[in-house]
Amino acid sequence: MRALICGVGGQDGGYLAKLLLGKGYEVFGTSRDVPQMSGRGLQTLGIAGQVALSSMAINDFRSVLTVLAAVKPDEVYNLAGQSSVGLSFDQPVETMESIATGTHNLLEAIRFLDPKIRFYNASSSECFGDTGVVPADENTAFRPRSPYAVAKATAFWQVANYRDAYKLHASSGILFNHESPMRPERFVTRKIVASACRIAQGSDETLTLGDITIERDWGWAPDYVEAMWLMNQQPTGGDFVVATGRTVSLAYFVERVFSELDLDWKAHVTSLPQLFRPSEIRASHANPERTHQVLGWHHSHEMEDVVREMVQFQSGVKK
Repeated sequence: MRALICGVGGQDGGYLAKLLLGKGYEVFGTSRDVPQMSGRGLQTLGIAGQVALSSMAINDFRSVLTVLAAVKPDEVYNLAGQSSVGLSFDQPVETMESIATGTHNLLEAIRFLDPKIRFYNASSSECFGDTGVVPADENTAFRPRSPYAVAKATAFWQVANYRDAYKLHASSGILFNHESPMRPERFVTRKIVASACRIAQGSDETLTLGDITIERDWGWAPDYVEAMWLMNQQPTGGDFVVATGRTVSLAYFVERVFSELDLDWKAHVTSLPQLFRPSEIRASHANPERTHQVLGWHHSHEMEDVVREMVQFQSGVKK
């Protein structure tokens, strides 16, 4: 089996590549500019030399078509595109092009070259917007509240349309927040962990955050890439919510990080209104029951386990 991972340089791309290599796949990966790709994740996971890399501009149909024609994959995993909700408010056009146009290019290239290719698309819980206290499932309406979420919602419906109209084996994983040490520091969870570890080592810095009362469902990234693979093993494509089913506040996440380092978070953290997003999701709750029943997938790490793994990796100290 040959798998092509678009966006292999990101957190999920690295973990997915490692999973597929362990299952005996030939793994190919793309990045917009391979020579400029950091490759830190692949190196950290010990698989840098085992993934064949190609540069591909996902918003350029010719570039996408050329890579797919050369690789001839059995499965394609679309993890590419602008991945930061916060950054999407500053770069809405690039966000839409890299996510929605990019997904459309991949679907059309598959339809043109080989409709038997199985396609996975990384969708997002951000599409749901604020769920309130009602857990979102595959039938919950989308109410996106950021340029990132709008782009992801557009891509989701593109996948659904190609599945119905052209009978492609195309799936979308509606993934809730999932973290790991491979997260860049521009993501809030890694920012919290990195700052807390520096403070534990003697730094006198103050960790500044936006709204810490928001609530999210946080899981462990290596669990979530297994769900991606399982979607492509089903008889037909479909849509699946991937989450733990448990929601906690960002303040609790911060508390657990500092507690792992025997620190009182309230002495080192401040919340600044100027860091609040223009439109924010207050609460995000998930119902992953269909994923449990159809895929047989269950998460292995609770949020506290995720925090512990991230702190131990960052600090280099295991308790």
